[in-house]
Amino acid sequence: MITKKVILTGNFGVGKTSLFNRFVHNRFDDKYLTTIGVKVNKKVMEINGEGLSILLWDIAGEVTQDKVPVSYFLGAAGIIYVFDLSRPLTYANIGKDLEHLKEMLPDSVIRIVGNKKDLLSAEELEQSLKEFPFDCDITTSAKTGESVEDLFTKLGEALLERV
Repeated sequence: MITKKVILTGNFGVGKTSLFNRFVHNRFDDKYLTTIGVKVNKKVMEINGEGLSILLWDIAGEVTQDKVPVSYFLGAAGIIYVFDLSRPLTYANIGKDLEHLKEMLPDSVIRIVGNKKDLLSAEELEQSLKEFPFDCDITTSAKTGESVEDLFTKLGEALLERV
């Protein structure tokens, strides 16, 4: 069994905790509760016949915020940078954030995830992705569960390729 640390990061209110809960516990809660500090949980997956234990860290706050200890990020093999597809302001700092993450964790697998897909029509989703300044790896809905398992499976495959 291989164990890898993966962090969920991005702006406040983008659905990091909801993605965490959907993946780990297969549940969704409409109530918004700000994460204080960090939440950590583990989920074991089987990918292409190989066991992978993901230690998932749901980090409160924004990437470059002084209140988030750098130690939370250290040792992460994977980074899931989450933004809210329905709120362009949530990716205003993505360039600076990604640069900071790549400096801190140059060997990490980074996935850029547009969440809250369920809040947009197909046309609105297409428009949102056109306005997004980077390539979005996957769009998800923590509420409906759409593409959440796919996100973690593809991330797991990429992590195992680097072993």
